[in-house]
Amino acid sequence: MTPHSAEPDSSRPTGPAASAHTESETSYAPFAHLTAPNAVLYRQVMHVFLTAKERFAVHLRPEDVHAALAPEHRPAGPDAVVKALTGLVGWGNLRADPDTSRVTAVEDFYRKRFIYQLTRAGEAAEQALSVYDEALGRRGALQAVALHDIVTHLRALLVLATEEEPDAAKAHLALSALTSRFEALAENARAFMGSLQRTIDLHGVEVDVFLAYKDRLIQYLERFIQDLITLGGRIALLIGELEGQGRVRLLLRLAAVREAADAAPDEADTAETQAYERWAGRWAGLAAWFVSGDGRESQARLLRGRALGAIPQLLAVVRQLNERRAGRSDRSADFRTLARWFAEAPDDGARHRLWRAAFGVYCARHLTVDADTLADRAARPVAPSTLWAEAEPLRISPQLRRTGSYERRGKPRRVQDRSEQRRQLAELAEKQAQEIAAARARLATDGITCLSALGELDPVTFGLFLRLLGDALASWRPGTTTTTAASNDGTMEIRLTALDDAPLAEIRTPGGVFLGPDHTVEITDLTQRIPARDTL
Repeated sequence: MTPHSAEPDSSRPTGPAASAHTESETSYAPFAHLTAPNAVLYRQVMHVFLTAKERFAVHLRPEDVHAALAPEHRPAGPDAVVKALTGLVGWGNLRADPDTSRVTAVEDFYRKRFIYQLTRAGEAAEQALSVYDEALGRRGALQAVALHDIVTHLRALLVLATEEEPDAAKAHLALSALTSRFEALAENARAFMGSLQRTIDLHGVEVDVFLAYKDRLIQYLERFIQDLITLGGRIALLIGELEGQGRVRLLLRLAAVREAADAAPDEADTAETQAYERWAGRWAGLAAWFVSGDGRESQARLLRGRALGAIPQLLAVVRQLNERRAGRSDRSADFRTLARWFAEAPDDGARHRLWRAAFGVYCARHLTVDADTLADRAARPVAPSTLWAEAEPLRISPQLRRTGSYERRGKPRRVQDRSEQRRQLAELAEKQAQEIAAARARLATDGITCLSALGELDPVTFGLFLRLLGDALASWRPGTTTTTAASNDGTMEIRLTALDDAPLAEIRTPGGVFLGPDHTVEITDLTQRIPARDTL
């Protein structure tokens, strides 16, 4: 007595070929209610069954479903609910069983009364739809707290790595917490930057809402950028220390062994190898996110650049919106006005004159500036205010009039050899790299010193010092006495501490003297502390 929602289709194949066709056609049948008429009612009915399942209610009667529907989605009578339940049974979302609990007479056996419950296919379809709705409405976030948590987990791993026999359970739990926090950070950052770009493009964004929260959004970006500058270099340093002497591989191996202990018997031989490859891939992803190398920039640096670039874009959008609100003329309004003038023009002659006045499209004039032209112009200068009609006419070559080109036909030119230029560029890049390395070595301090003790700096070293000092002061807040920052490429770290009643410090350069309040400073060359990365 199970009801059916759809009439049989005579166009469907029958016989031996029907089973394969029906299986492929009905495998996604539980999603059919999304495009059917009254799809909103179907979704609400399925929501009632999911809510009932959470309350451990297995079966529902039509009157129970009707009463549980929200008032704005509840039909006037139960017949519409019965029809919706019948359709969901036909698609495989629900199962209908005869309701014999309320039979009191023989006539009741001949009445179609059913109780309904979720099927596995229907529950799976609702779970997939909830994931889809969550992903579609997700805006993401830039999680500065996650950066602090990653630093904490990396320090815990560093402590474990220094032990002679690290505990496998602690290593597995610490790595699991670290990768979980990192994956959440990366996924939320991708979602946030996508939603931020949609906000900049004003896709699905109300203008009033955007103008109301743009200040908070910019402050949010600036705060995260400062945290990323401060903590990104620290995370890169911790990763380098863990990768030194292959200590992280021991922790990854312990986590893989512990994870493989629960493998099924038929997978026991390869479980440890597969688990280690998974952990090694996760660690490589974490390292690539924070550490640049092999000619590529880290994801943290790309995120920082993208977030920094979003701030002027947001301000440009605000300016455009303010200009529109102020009633300034834009290009679309100009073209509409020009179109109205064309429509009101009395004849074609007037329209041609309007066209020339509006767009300045005249007959083509060809001009070649060579040595003779420059010499003649220097001998007889022409004022910029001279009208074209009054200026000396241009001499056009007969060849240009005849062929449309000055160039003569013939063999193509040989490909020019650029090897010498490439060699010079390579030498220049090598020279610049050596100068920067020398500047890092010059700035690196042996412990804590004062700014006034840095002495005289050459231009390259002074420029690197200014960038480091700017990164440190960017994270300075009222009441701050000590701050730590890393350079954009993660090669240098500076720790700056204010002094009470500090005298002026002088740093001499060939271009002048740099003056400012004296501070204690510790500058570290991270390239000397981070060893070359081994392949996991």
